[in-house]
Amino acid sequence: MKAVVELRQVTKYYKNNENPAVREVSFQLDNEQVLAVIGESGSGKTTLIRMIAGLEDIQGGEIVLHDTVVTNASIFLPPEKRAVGMVFQEYALFPHFNVYKNIAYGINDKKEAATRVAEVLELVGLAGYEERYPHELSGGQQQRIALARALAPRPKLLILDEPFSNLDAIIKSELKVQVKEVLKKTKTTAIFVTHDINDAVMIADRLLVMKNGVVIEQGSVNELIANPKEHYTQRLLAAFNLG
Repeated sequence: MKAVVELRQVTKYYKNNENPAVREVSFQLDNEQVLAVIGESGSGKTTLIRMIAGLEDIQGGEIVLHDTVVTNASIFLPPEKRAVGMVFQEYALFPHFNVYKNIAYGINDKKEAATRVAEVLELVGLAGYEERYPHELSGGQQQRIALARALAPRPKLLILDEPFSNLDAIIKSELKVQVKEVLKKTKTTAIFVTHDINDAVMIADRLLVMKNGVVIEQGSVNELIANPKEHYTQRLLAAFNLG
């Protein structure tokens, strides 16, 4: 299968910190696969996805999206040129825009906007919500609108940063199922960050395990559940294995 994302020895330092936030990370993600990045707080998960999206620069290595180098020592393609959709933990909806305007905001072809907004609202189960404002929506509905907005421009890669962390257990359970269905139905290549192993195992095809900015282990969900090679991975997956 064709790689949508490839990182080659990517390293990132933050100012006034002698230890790298991410150190020599390499992996690739093929078309239509879903990757979950897991690890404890401070492991470098969010920094990793922000570099891929173009929200952070790098100090070493290179990032390739769709066979194009988007970041290395001499190249930095801005976020809007990367065909990457982003769903943030805090939803990041425009409070003064209704649902229609929030979703249509990133659609370049304005002639297509009405049709596309209707399509993605149907996809996330919120058809008819065009005139609602964010404050009129529940947390789960806001997250679904954020997902619809990210999918509307037809990104080649979708990134989700802790997409379920602000939701209560019942809404979270329902939304996980829906997100998985949407990703598969739209054949979307996606990366999502989570500290919840159950989320990762339910939604992802592959896992990337990070600790202190380094990739400790990576592989298919089934491989790592059945045969984790690193003690750290075993410990992370124990919560899932205990059910």
